[in-house]
Amino acid sequence: MTFWRGLAAALWICPLLAPAASREIVELQRDVAQLQEQVRTLQRSQDEKLAGIQVLVQQALDAANKANTSVALLQNNLQQSIKEQQKSVVDPVVGVGTKLDQMTTDVQALRESVADISSQMGKLQQQVIDIGNAVRTIQSPAAPPPGNTSGPSTSPGSTASVPPMPAEQLYQNAMRDRSGGKDDLALQEFADYLKYYGSTSLAPNAQFYVAELHLKQNNLDQALQEFDMVLEKYPDNNKTPDALYMKGATLVKMGKRTQGKAEFCELAKRFPANDLAGRARAQVKSLGLTCGPAPTPTHTRKKG
Repeated sequence: MTFWRGLAAALWICPLLAPAASREIVELQRDVAQLQEQVRTLQRSQDEKLAGIQVLVQQALDAANKANTSVALLQNNLQQSIKEQQKSVVDPVVGVGTKLDQMTTDVQALRESVADISSQMGKLQQQVIDIGNAVRTIQSPAAPPPGNTSGPSTSPGSTASVPPMPAEQLYQNAMRDRSGGKDDLALQEFADYLKYYGSTSLAPNAQFYVAELHLKQNNLDQALQEFDMVLEKYPDNNKTPDALYMKGATLVKMGKRTQGKAEFCELAKRFPANDLAGRARAQVKSLGLTCGPAPTPTHTRKKG
């Protein structure tokens, strides 16, 4: 009896539980279907976004390729422009440089031509002087024969006006003897040159070498007078700076430091670009003096 009661109760309960389980399954199935729909929607969205990204990447690649092409084209145009500028600028500059080199060569040739002309003019001047001396020699009266006392007597200096040799030869002999250490002979030859050819262009040089030889022989007073002759008789010649420097050195050697300094300072003032100007300033500095307000340089005239 109890069994049947339990069975009846179970049969009564089962119809009640079956509808409840079916609803849960339906709801679960609905949820699964919604989830699947969401997954499909998400998948479609991702596929669409991925496709968009691929399009953008392709567009970026295309833009990069176009940019590379543009850069290459710009670089090519720039190189072409540079080449054209080089042709239009460098070539004319090279042409100008070539013309300048040619002009320099022409100027150098012109200088050499002028130097040759000057040398030839000097030689012509010397020849004119030699011809004049020869004419004067021819025109001078002949000396009486020896033992003829009836005519006018011949003084010892009657042949003093006749040069012993042409000027150029006499000067070269003197320079050769000076270089060879024959000071006395060179001194006499320079003195003869000044005696017969004292108005030529080489006379200042001869006068300077006379003074220099006296200084070498330690004839200080005579050397000082001869240097003064260079400065006074031949002013503003090519030996003026040398004469000023050597006169200053002679005065210092004679113990006349202040006067020597004055000559050095005059040299530095009058010929600042000359090589001797720096040596003159160095001499003044070695004396412990400066080229400030200095006494007026004195030029001792040669006596006689």
